[in-house]
Amino acid sequence: MREYLLTLCITAAVTYLLTGPVRKFAIVAGAMPEIRARDVHREPTPRLGGIAMFFGLCAGLLVADHLTNLSEVFEKSNEPRALLSGAALIWLIGVLDDKFEIDALIKLGGQMIAAGVMVMQGLTILWLPIPSVGSVALTQWQGTLLTVALVVITINAVNFVDGLDGLAAGMVCIAAAAFFLYAYRIWYSYGIEAAAPATLFSAILMGMCLGFLPHNMHPARIFMGDSGSMLIGLVLAAGAISITGQIDPDALKLFAGSEKAAVHQTVPVYIPLLLPLSIIAVPAADLISAIVRRTWRGQSPFAADRGHLHHRLLEIGHSHSRAVWIMYFWSALIAFGSLAYSVNSASMWIVLGVVFLSTIGLVLLLLPRFTPRVPMWAQAVVPPRYRRRRPVVADSVDSVESVEVEQRTPVAVGVAGVNGATALRARSHAPERRKAETSR
Repeated sequence: MREYLLTLCITAAVTYLLTGPVRKFAIVAGAMPEIRARDVHREPTPRLGGIAMFFGLCAGLLVADHLTNLSEVFEKSNEPRALLSGAALIWLIGVLDDKFEIDALIKLGGQMIAAGVMVMQGLTILWLPIPSVGSVALTQWQGTLLTVALVVITINAVNFVDGLDGLAAGMVCIAAAAFFLYAYRIWYSYGIEAAAPATLFSAILMGMCLGFLPHNMHPARIFMGDSGSMLIGLVLAAGAISITGQIDPDALKLFAGSEKAAVHQTVPVYIPLLLPLSIIAVPAADLISAIVRRTWRGQSPFAADRGHLHHRLLEIGHSHSRAVWIMYFWSALIAFGSLAYSVNSASMWIVLGVVFLSTIGLVLLLLPRFTPRVPMWAQAVVPPRYRRRRPVVADSVDSVESVEVEQRTPVAVGVAGVNGATALRARSHAPERRKAETSR
């Protein structure tokens, strides 16, 4: 565990220290695209944050290769080299897209080639654990197609959710943390060495995201761009492939009693990782809804719009930061809920806890939809938007109507100087006040 934590810290430190110089390089290189209609930010922000994340990945693998215990991962498995090869290719495609805006089909082809490079070096799905059956061996073509599909789905799911400051990096970090605990449990508790690469990938992925997040939180100073979103999506998919399709459930039957029992014991996490529906459930749901929505309108599935989950949270009335934290909450609930259920699926307390937290999440999600009447004694402890407004005394009917119109005018999401639902009034009174004080 100490070596995993050291690798995580080195990866985070390298990513954090390189992000500042990379930001200056992106500004000089002109990687600051114009603001599009679907964008939430209102100031041009440099991209290419994936450059720092890629060098953080390289630093993490290099450090792990020279540690006493983790060096055995490189000696017994070719998966770290396969990950580095695929990551380098997808990162290069992302850098070109951040700078020159390459076509979506070209990016899709690059994603498939990167997945194929990893398959050629041994990072592929060999069998599937099926409930009530056991492990089902796959042919070479079946394993290749399933691996490529999983990589492409995961990359695009992370890429689609990258729409708010700190959203993609935070959600992937939460998924990587849950995945690390699951993989480490299999490797350490069961003594299965085949789970060590996935554990290493998760630790490095957490370091990449944690090192980049301080620069990317709202208001972001730099975006990761496609060079970063596709990179962390590929690393997440590589860990899922390594532990899902390479570990034979037959190795777990010594602890579960039989192979079928071993498969049943690991199904709560195995099957969702294959689709994937648990570790990246929120990005996957956003991806599926975007494809269905755009296809229904007769558009290309890769056509950009403002119908993503984070856009809808802003439309409901959440501020930028609150929308990000709500997405964090649901990602953590699903990922760690699946993790807890895989450890002890017979516990009713886990199910009740997930239901209780889901209820709280729904209340927080729908909170801007209504404005409850708060008693006078609680006015001082609630946010300003829930306080009763003081009656307005006007000199004429016209002034009353103007006040009512001003109160009914909705605040546009993303307007400069306005912080979503927390904005109560325009900030145009300060200059007038200063002029009055100056005249005095």
